[in-house]
Amino acid sequence: MARPDPALLDLTRYPFRHIITTRFADIDPNHHINNVAMAAAFEDARARFDVAQGHLEAMGDARTMIVANYIDYVGEAHYPAPLDMYVGVLDLGRSSWTLACLATQEGRACAFARAVLVGTVDGKGAPLPETFRAALDGMRVRRDDMA
Repeated sequence: MARPDPALLDLTRYPFRHIITTRFADIDPNHHINNVAMAAAFEDARARFDVAQGHLEAMGDARTMIVANYIDYVGEAHYPAPLDMYVGVLDLGRSSWTLACLATQEGRACAFARAVLVGTVDGKGAPLPETFRAALDGMRVRRDDMA
């Protein structure tokens, strides 16, 4: 996969921020935050984003399934500094949406994730409820000047 658009590494474009405390158990032999811990940090940031948006309530009887998750490591992250996690909607379709997630540490970009999610009913893709679409639409990544 190609490197992320440099504009997506600009934390000021994201409408949501959450701080995650790093743990000693998160480091690898090189004293970096390891890839499994970073994936978990992105998962937590997406979940906090969902909670802040009232995701479960807005989805009604529909459920969410993640269908793709890509992570680009663009810099080093170290213990014990916290990770600042930024989340925003990158794309919004009829039954799916893409979240852009940026992890920074002490002002530096460390990793970027793109997660594709789909709304389902009875295990099959289904149109997103309008209230949910409206909430997501209001949380888009600011895209001016992006390629």
